[in-house]
Parts: sequence; structure tokens; C-alpha cells
Amino acid sequence: MVRKAPESDKKNPIKTRKHAGVSNKRQALRARQSGKNDKSAESLSRKQLVCTWLRYALMLLFAVALLSGFYYLFIQPYAYRWKIGKGHKAYGVCLPEGYQVHGIDISHHQGNVNWEELKTARNSLYPIYFVFMKASEGGDFNDESFKRNFAQARRYGFVRGAYHFYNPRTDASRQADFFIRNVKLEPGDLPPVLDIETKGSNVAKMRRDLKIWLDKVERHYKVKPILYASYKFKMDYLNDSVFNSYPYWIAHYYVDSVKYQGNWKFWQHTDVGTLPGIDEHVDLNVFNGTYEELKQMTIP
Repeated sequence: MVRKAPESDKKNPIKTRKHAGVSNKRQALRARQSGKNDKSAESLSRKQLVCTWLRYALMLLFAVALLSGFYYLFIQPYAYRWKIGKGHKAYGVCLPEGYQVHGIDISHHQGNVNWEELKTARNSLYPIYFVFMKASEGGDFNDESFKRNFAQARRYGFVRGAYHFYNPRTDASRQADFFIRNVKLEPGDLPPVLDIETKGSNVAKMRRDLKIWLDKVERHYKVKPILYASYKFKMDYLNDSVFNSYPYWIAHYYVDSVKYQGNWKFWQHTDVGTLPGIDEHVDLNVFNGTYEELKQMTIP
């Protein structure tokens, strides 16, 4: 059966062909646009994927940097607290190996010390024999706990000592006079201590001023003062024949042994000791010698 053409096709063949041509062009245009859209979508998808991976990579780098910073600031400097040391565990830390005479240093930061409880440390496996106490700072600051602690230390049988925290911005002679007025050392006490931790703006002036303090205090007490400084501070600013002539108390934390090659008398090896009668952490020290040698260092 033969299909007849629609009347409209019969009547307008040209129009029909034109319409078909336009339709074909539109379809081709749509196809091209569709292809472009597909390519654009694919390109956008790739860009989004790159951005996503880049964002994750940056987040990972940030996390690594954050964890690394946390480790180096808060973990690595104190790793010695948790590692197994060569010595024996006592007072919350690993004590340095090979030292028999242990001691502490305290100030108002330790709060109200219960000396009745603290004296039990004298009879422990690692007896605490000596106690240094902060007496003064600069030219006008008295440590509020000094007088009581100084009297109690003698009462409970500890070898006692007093130290001055030096301020490089204050006149050295004034600081020496202030310490002398506030500290009455007696026979059996350790020599006075100069604690120097900051250099100020002029190293040469600091050195001259330290000598003024040391000389004036030595003339008054008739004994050579002890010089307290960290290992790095000593090596950087005070490592010469002038300051090497003073008994040296080295502050050097979280190491198994003292790196300083010169002579030293005391070593402050940690600031996180725990002792009976003291609520806060306390600095622990060892004396580089026997108990008899420690007594020989005291004021006659």
C-alpha cells in the first residue's frame, strides 16, 4: 500500500526542505554545544579534583607542621623526664648516676613548705642534704618566703644557702648592699650565690657589674661567692679565667651528664622534682663531691 504525502508537503516542498535544513543545523549546533558542555564539565571536574587534593595536601602539611611544632616546643625539651635514665628513679625523676649528695633550691614559687614532712627526705635512699633559698632580686625585692625557710632549714638539719637573682638593669653595688642587709650567713652555711640568667643590653657592662657584686659580697662574708648560670650562658658570656675562679653551679636540664668541661660544684639537673612537704615542682641538684667536701665548702 503506497503512503500518500501529506497535503502540506505536496503544497510546500521548498518550505519543507528549508525547515528540515534548519532543524538539522539546530541539531548539529546542539551536538556541538553538548560536546563543549561535556568537555567543560570534564575540565571543571578535573579542576575540582585538583583543588580537592590540593586542599587535602595543604591540610596535611598544616597538621604535620602543627604536630612538629608541638613536639619541638613541648615534648622534645622534656623528653628526658620520661626516658629511662642511667641513674635511679627518685623524687619523680631519674637521678644522675654517680652522685651521693643531693639537694634542692626553692623560693616563694614553691609556696608554704612543710618542713616537718620535708625532713623525711633526709632519711630516704637518696638523702637531701642541702637547700638553697632565694633571698633577693635586684635592688629592692625580698623573697617573701626567705626568712622562714632559711630559719627552718637550719632547724631541721639541712645545709643551707642563699642566692641573689641579679638584674642587669639595676646598679650592681646597690644589689650587693641589698643582699648583704637581708642575708645573715652563719658558720655552717654555704657561700652566697649570684644567680645570673639575663645579659641585658651590654655584655661588657654586665661582666663589669657582676665583678662589682662578687667583689663586694666576698669582702663582706670573707668567702668566695658561688656563681650560678646555665651551661649556655656560662659558655657564651662568662667562660674565662676571671669567672672560672668562682665555684660554679651549673643549670643544665634533661641530660644524662654535664657537658661543661671545667670545674663545677653543683649541678641543677631538673626543675620537675617532687618532694614531701612541697606542693609545687622543685629544682633538684647534686653536689660534685662527698658530704664531707660539701661541709668543707661552708663558712667556717
